Amino acid sequence: MSQNRPETTGLRAGIDRREFLRAGAGLGAWGVVGPRGLPLGRAVPPGDRAVILLMLVGGPSQLETWDPKPDAPDGVRGPFDSIATRTPGVRICEHLPRLAARMDRLALIRSLCHDEAPIHETGLQLMQTGRLSRVDEHPHFGATAARLLGVEGAAPAFAAVPGPIGNTGVELPRGQTAGGLGSSCSPTFLDPDRPPLDPVDPAVRRALRLDAELPRIREAYGPTRFGRSCLLARRLVEAGTRVVTVNMYDAVFDRVTWDCHGSRPFSTLDDYRREVLPTFDRAISALLDDLEGRGMLETTLVAAVGEFGRTPRINVSGGRDHWPGVWSAALAGGGVRGGRVVGASDGHAAAPVDRPVSPREWVATMQHALGLDSSSIDGTSDDGPVHELFS
Repeated sequence: MSQNRPETTGLRAGIDRREFLRAGAGLGAWGVVGPRGLPLGRAVPPGDRAVILLMLVGGPSQLETWDPKPDAPDGVRGPFDSIATRTPGVRICEHLPRLAARMDRLALIRSLCHDEAPIHETGLQLMQTGRLSRVDEHPHFGATAARLLGVEGAAPAFAAVPGPIGNTGVELPRGQTAGGLGSSCSPTFLDPDRPPLDPVDPAVRRALRLDAELPRIREAYGPTRFGRSCLLARRLVEAGTRVVTVNMYDAVFDRVTWDCHGSRPFSTLDDYRREVLPTFDRAISALLDDLEGRGMLETTLVAAVGEFGRTPRINVSGGRDHWPGVWSAALAGGGVRGGRVVGASDGHAAAPVDRPVSPREWVATMQHALGLDSSSIDGTSDDGPVHELFS
């Protein structure tokens, strides 16, 4: 897989924002092309595009979210039923009913995979930078976008909400810095529940005023920090921010998260049922409705993914352990065509059996949604965007 190829650090040597945009003029509409030169998506000016990455810290189980296996044995299938969706033939977890009703706007990838170490830090790096940091820390794709595209007005080009990822077990980078691009491309960390520690511009202060929203909008997102973070993400994009990463959780110990090993200090599948899945289902459904109602969904990619999946077999504690062999993600907006599924896992959700998708392809897909050509950034034509999502 692509993670074993020789690596480059940051942007390709010698390229700057002006050079990149000038070079893009020869690559088709707004410089956006896919593998083998195929044009992808609609011709939307790069200045109108944004990405909201929902980082589902802890690693959601594919079997208890987007890729249930109702016909698998008990020890694989898990405790939840599956339900039909707006897309014929596509079933998802029973505890995601709102998203099931919006599946015509969502696309699923059911074949993400990598063969690196099954630890949070590895996955967090890969899914946000496309590469592993072995010597130099690689930049988050939002930092690259900040370098190449910038932003008009006072809003930050790259923001992370509600704060950085903390303790996930190993002292390694978690993929949310600007790497060698410097502090000017670093994320601005903003918490919907706390005033910023550092001085911020008028546009950011306005975005943080969630009380300016209609009560029905605030209520739709739910009474949770994650819901408020998703609402803040929409307000930041509306203010001109290019990339917002929403970290659903900031750590995996001694709290309810997606890290469902089955016993404390981790979470259980019952925690999924009671809290994690309903919180996710409500907030993301509200975000999609809100963006669509404001005419922003076509130009704003919403991408929800964890750093890996979970073991296909239930463990002795009644949970599931780390599993980068295959897992799933959901996307909507930003030129993605809803109601489709890319890739497939085997009958136990243990390995891809169709169209494996690498972390590099995942990151390239988000870059494409911003109007960026990943090969001009990395200096390689390998692992372009998942073009099936846009065609």
